[in-house]
Amino acid sequence: MTLGTAAGLVVLVLAPFVVVQAVGRAHVADPAHVPPSDAIVVPGAGLRPDGTPSTYLRRRLDAAAELYDRGVAPVVLVSGDAHDDYDEPGSMRAWLLGRGVPDDAILLDREGFDTHATCTRAASEFGVGTAVVVTQGYHLPRTLFSCRVAGLDAVGVGVSAASVEPWKAVLYRAREVPAATKAVLDAVLR
Repeated sequence: MTLGTAAGLVVLVLAPFVVVQAVGRAHVADPAHVPPSDAIVVPGAGLRPDGTPSTYLRRRLDAAAELYDRGVAPVVLVSGDAHDDYDEPGSMRAWLLGRGVPDDAILLDREGFDTHATCTRAASEFGVGTAVVVTQGYHLPRTLFSCRVAGLDAVGVGVSAASVEPWKAVLYRAREVPAATKAVLDAVLR
């Protein structure tokens, strides 16, 4: 492999990441100054074996409850996977109820199987036009890219990605490089 070919491959792999990061980072908001929106959107982040939200997901939900309490949006849209006895949105709903968000202010998207689906369904199935998206900081640029491509006027608030298992934090960040390529392909093909 020549040096030129290797450089071309590096550019090909990193170009989607750079584009996704640039678009997404332009819409990251200061949590204290988010604009009023139609909805607060919380993508899923897995459940514990007992069916409660994972640590990452609890952080997202706690921030969403705080934004809701401040009157940023009239509803919180929770989006994730639901099948058989696994119900991410149902668990997210229960967590929010425990934080004082009323049941009639929680919308459940049980078909938010990935970031792209969460964003496109928020617009197409739930009629969201403006949104504040809450997710971990490393995931926020890609989520905002996908939401903006889906037609949402979205800003985002990042929450902690600190992990008791440091290798997972490294893995999740590294995963953003190939995930950015998928986000660009989703934008073009879906």
